Amino acid sequence: MTRGELGARCGLSRTTLYEVAGRLVDSGLVIATVPDTGRRRPGRPAQKLALNPAVGHLLGIDFGRRHVRLAAITAGGDEVTTVGGTHSPAAPWSERIAVARRLAAGLTGTVPRLGPLGDVGVAVADPATASLAADGDRALADMLGRSLGARVRLGNGPRLAALAETVWGAAKGLTDVLYLELSDRVGGGLVTGGALHRGAHGRSGGFGHILAEAAGAPCSCGSRGCLQTVASTTAVLDAYRAAADLPQLAAALSAGEEAAHAVVRRAAMHTGRVLAGLAKALGPSMVVVGGELITLGPALMKPLENEVRANAVTYPSPREMPVRRAELGDFAAAVGAASLLQSPSDAASIPSA
Repeated sequence: MTRGELGARCGLSRTTLYEVAGRLVDSGLVIATVPDTGRRRPGRPAQKLALNPAVGHLLGIDFGRRHVRLAAITAGGDEVTTVGGTHSPAAPWSERIAVARRLAAGLTGTVPRLGPLGDVGVAVADPATASLAADGDRALADMLGRSLGARVRLGNGPRLAALAETVWGAAKGLTDVLYLELSDRVGGGLVTGGALHRGAHGRSGGFGHILAEAAGAPCSCGSRGCLQTVASTTAVLDAYRAAADLPQLAAALSAGEEAAHAVVRRAAMHTGRVLAGLAKALGPSMVVVGGELITLGPALMKPLENEVRANAVTYPSPREMPVRRAELGDFAAAVGAASLLQSPSDAASIPSA
């Protein structure tokens, strides 16, 4: 951005902004360039300020139930490098952090040091902090900060995946996006005006606990019939008991087994109706669906898209409600954790002590 554009965004006075920007340029953390716009107007051309891509990378870490995934984005935002590892679901945090440190060390050829802010973005599922203190988020951020030797910005995995898909993935270039993740847990996030919506307590995106089926199965939240009970990976596999995992279910779909298709259509129907209701209320420019369940392909996505478009009646035409499959796969949350460092105010963040 130009200094004028930065001033409009951050609210600093012109004098303060120019002083701070000047120090950052002098230090080499920020570079100032004059874009080649062809024919120039009289007067001094406006300079564009950007992070110096030579000073390091923005690092994001996704701590999952069985995995640790890292994404490193060049400070200039033009390249992403990813790497991942696994651990036991019962692994203590010390072991998970050790995996993250080992993976980060393996990136030293590409990531010589952290970016200019020295922060690390971290994605976790909300229940991941429940075993810590009452203030679990802060306790985890402090622990990670001490172990990684950096300030930690903490965020919810599905919400950060929503940010990643908006910055880098299926909804790149859009500013108002609804993202739903269908995995062991059903969740998501809303990007509005280019920023993550957090809610009053930083817990927005709990789409898995929207009522999908009246008098349906009990949910872990205490309610019944939540979307989680019909469209999570576990719920779908439980409904089709002939498959122990998603690859087996995908094979049954490919073989044309009607029972498998019926189970997936049911999950798609309920998911599409919930998404249509959200779209009518929130008015996104696009709906993006991610998570491991989308590996089932058209058997899931086609009826889901049809259900959304059939019920999203507030749009000028149902055909104008774009529904896209997520593009970033398993590394979406890690990429989102790194991306939030480009706009730190978007994070449900807690700097470590």
